[in-house]
Amino acid sequence: MTKRTGAVDLLIVGAGPAGLGAAVEAAEHGISVMLLDENTAPGGRVWQALEARGAKDAEDAAALSLIGRFRGSAVDARWNATLWAIEPDGQAFWSDTDGAHSLSAKTILLATGATERPLPIRGWTLPGVMTVGAAQIALKTGGLLPDTSTWLAGQGPLLWLYATQVLEAGGRIAGVIDLSNGFAPLRALKHISLNALPEIRRGLAWRRLSQAGVRWVAASDIRAEGETALQAVSFRTTQGWQTETANTLLLHDGVIPSVQVSRAVGCVHTWSYTQHCWQPMLDRSGRTSVPGILIAGDGAGVGGAAAAVLSGRIAVLGLIGGDASALDAQRRRCLAARPLLDRLFAPLSVRLEDDTLVCRCEEVTAGAVRLAARSGCPGMNQLKAYTRCGMGPCQGRMCAPVAIEVLAQARGVPVSAIEPLRARFPTKPVSVGALTSL
Repeated sequence: MTKRTGAVDLLIVGAGPAGLGAAVEAAEHGISVMLLDENTAPGGRVWQALEARGAKDAEDAAALSLIGRFRGSAVDARWNATLWAIEPDGQAFWSDTDGAHSLSAKTILLATGATERPLPIRGWTLPGVMTVGAAQIALKTGGLLPDTSTWLAGQGPLLWLYATQVLEAGGRIAGVIDLSNGFAPLRALKHISLNALPEIRRGLAWRRLSQAGVRWVAASDIRAEGETALQAVSFRTTQGWQTETANTLLLHDGVIPSVQVSRAVGCVHTWSYTQHCWQPMLDRSGRTSVPGILIAGDGAGVGGAAAAVLSGRIAVLGLIGGDASALDAQRRRCLAARPLLDRLFAPLSVRLEDDTLVCRCEEVTAGAVRLAARSGCPGMNQLKAYTRCGMGPCQGRMCAPVAIEVLAQARGVPVSAIEPLRARFPTKPVSVGALTSL
């Protein structure tokens, strides 16, 4: 049977920066809080294993301070917890190592963070090809270091951050294949401001790569080569196609809000043509179109850890009618560099060959999506019936952002004119044991 946990004022989903900021703020105002997270400790992906590693700079120290306040609070934290349903009346269901549970919450705050934007290329499903984010988790939690047969490809701050972290940890990298638009820096000049200087200084870390002898290549296209596993990486430069031996290729094209849960509960979302992703519609306090559902942090729009902490605190103050004007002004300063970053690392154009896989779970190619469009497929939910795209274990988390752009291009309409994939609970696979216990 499902174990009834009782009731709380606030249920927080996610223990990253936004979730921790909200939890601490709520606990300090006497609000009863339960927090669910799939990991074994607080921090989320951004601060994963930070307690074990220790602080290296002021930002790490601030994060550890917040984690310490959280651990000393009255928040009821449940780890290894996978949320798999939220009812309209605020009833939430999740499973952990102790079985299936249910809880009634007056308000639910989703702090689900961001996920990496897919970067589909020919051969991206070969063993040896993975995302930079996954490699960073392996570096943080297991100390897994790449060697000189590892290539990085794509664009975005995380790519450069991971590369410098590898070098600082004693690892090696063969090179970085930069797919960003060469004219982007010129377009971004008008967005430089004093408040953006900290991010600009952080971006200068690429110089360490040059000093360490890491090869940097500007390219316009890339392919992963190999029969049963990655053997080489090919990329197109101004001199034509070049091929380099590789056993690991790490891809990255920025991050986008994780909206599986917010879509499943019925929150209204809009398509961002700046970031090429769906974002929930919110007011300044994180309220969504669904009563009782708040969203804070990168799940509402990618802004970084500092802004996420503040948005979690602002959401709680909005909930109790507190004054959040000072926090809101601070958050705006934290987001001052976003226009600059958005122009420097605008999402790469989706230009896929017909045989490139879009949906890895169901092995649906870009050509199959285009054929469905020519056959009259109007939207993403109908695409399931035409191709099974989005019906695999990931439930569209990996394929939906790409498939909707391919479908829109094939139909000759803007992405906003395409009905998005309808998310349903459970948004992730649930074990048979958890289901049969209900």
